[in-house]
Amino acid sequence: MKLTVIGFLGGYPANGNPTSSYLLESGDFKLLIDCGSGALLSLEEVLDPLKLNAVILSHYHHDHTADVGVLQYYWQLHAKRYAAPILPIYGHSLDAVNFKGLDWPKSTKGVAYNPDEALKLGPFEITFFKTHHPVPAFAMRIKEQETGKVLVFTADTAYFPELTDFVQNADLLMTDTNFFADKTGQKWHMTSTESGKLAHDGNVHRVLLTHLPAIGDLHKLRQEAQHAAGENIPILVAKKHLSVDV
Repeated sequence: MKLTVIGFLGGYPANGNPTSSYLLESGDFKLLIDCGSGALLSLEEVLDPLKLNAVILSHYHHDHTADVGVLQYYWQLHAKRYAAPILPIYGHSLDAVNFKGLDWPKSTKGVAYNPDEALKLGPFEITFFKTHHPVPAFAMRIKEQETGKVLVFTADTAYFPELTDFVQNADLLMTDTNFFADKTGQKWHMTSTESGKLAHDGNVHRVLLTHLPAIGDLHKLRQEAQHAAGENIPILVAKKHLSVDV
């Protein structure tokens, strides 16, 4: 399977870069993971949005969902269809108001996933893990059923040790890394060193740092994470349209 970064910043778009959104492909199946601010324009540069088979949302903060509305308009205002007449958008139903907004006439339909059960979605099997965040948010462990390859997306979360078992032996770990190592006080996202520790303790094969700060030296962020992870785990830093074979 192939992962393409559509957006990678946390909080707000900056310098032409969108917030969290990722395109995951296996064969002809195309899954969009989150759909943050600026995601639609970035997606259009690599794929006709009408070719999406599904969207899945980790939670309903705007930096992960801001472009859901314009994606719905895109589908509504184009007659062309490739895979299905209505685009399914998967989200949790713990927030009834935001979940209801996933429905849009003749374009999209909200589909509730059960965080306690595995979701079969095209070539993928997805399991969920509730994270530490101010609203209900879910990490995803996405297994490509044919190859057994595993991508884990932490979604938004503060570090907590129980994440380690969930990410164990992932081929690619995509981590919420919104802070440098010197961050103090309340944290609802991980620091560089916490992402590195999670990768090390989870024995993952590769790491992609994402949900990045808009300000600061990302080379330093990577160095801090690498020091905590150890030199044997390759660490990548997300950038727009970066593609990674998992």
